[in-house]
Amino acid sequence: MLANKLCRMLNISYPIIQGGMAWVATAELAVAVSEAGGLGLIGAGNAPAEIVRNEIKKAKSLTNKPFGVNVMLMSPFADEVMEVIIEEKIAVVTTGAGNPGKFISQLHAQGIKVIPVVASVALAKRMEKNNADAVIVEGTEAGGHIGELTTMTLVPQIVDSINIPVIAAGGIGDGRGVVAAMALGASGVQIGTRFICATECIAHTKYKQYVIDAKDRDAVVSGRSTGHPVRVLKNKLSKEFDKLEKQGATIEEIQALGSGKLRDAVIDGDIQNGSVMAGQISGLVTKVQPAKEIIDEIIKQSQEITQRLKIMNKSE
Repeated sequence: MLANKLCRMLNISYPIIQGGMAWVATAELAVAVSEAGGLGLIGAGNAPAEIVRNEIKKAKSLTNKPFGVNVMLMSPFADEVMEVIIEEKIAVVTTGAGNPGKFISQLHAQGIKVIPVVASVALAKRMEKNNADAVIVEGTEAGGHIGELTTMTLVPQIVDSINIPVIAAGGIGDGRGVVAAMALGASGVQIGTRFICATECIAHTKYKQYVIDAKDRDAVVSGRSTGHPVRVLKNKLSKEFDKLEKQGATIEEIQALGSGKLRDAVIDGDIQNGSVMAGQISGLVTKVQPAKEIIDEIIKQSQEITQRLKIMNKSE
């Protein structure tokens, strides 16, 4: 079940993609995930092109395994980052916050796979028409920027609507989530929040501990009034967002409050005044451990569940 068409397409052992989280997904984490058999991603975020190039070169110096780059198309540097990716001939590009259609032919010309993140059936269909190689279907359970539909409802609708591989994301952090995603028709999964707590992740220890300490209702959504809602762990900053929105603050005022706050949390460890982006799966994350150990646990649990289901089916 786990070594499937998606694995062959991406040249990986397991259909597990690490989320391209800005500030969090550096070369160190991407390499660790790729070395463990998944697909590691460098998160470009809003970084200038040369910063991304440096991360790519660092990753290339540390692994011969395939890895990718996640490009936020709303970034002012998106075009330049894509140029760097094409020059460096990265294995895979995932994209968010926009339509990568204008880049796809150039990327394909260099043998680069293109996998956009989508949050609706309509966008998934559009990406297939634009010749995307697969799509990451992200449910609202995910951390960071989110849509409205849940993974459980969105994945099967998109699976039924397109003919390219579907990768499920949002609310997946262990083998149970992987098997559930496969049952919905997905060919693989993208996992973000659990990899925040990978040993190799450069996120501040206070950020990691905040994820570990999170309970089931601690992942909340801020900024809905801006049209770009973000899921974070509740803290002083999230309460300030709520206060501004209830007061009818302008979009500009709300966006100004969030400027630079992700870095404050990830790099400086300011877990009260920074933006601690994490998904609803946080309540299942219990420790910091190497990326290989995370992936091995997920695969082992997935296989055990699959085997148990086979036995149950035979007994019936």
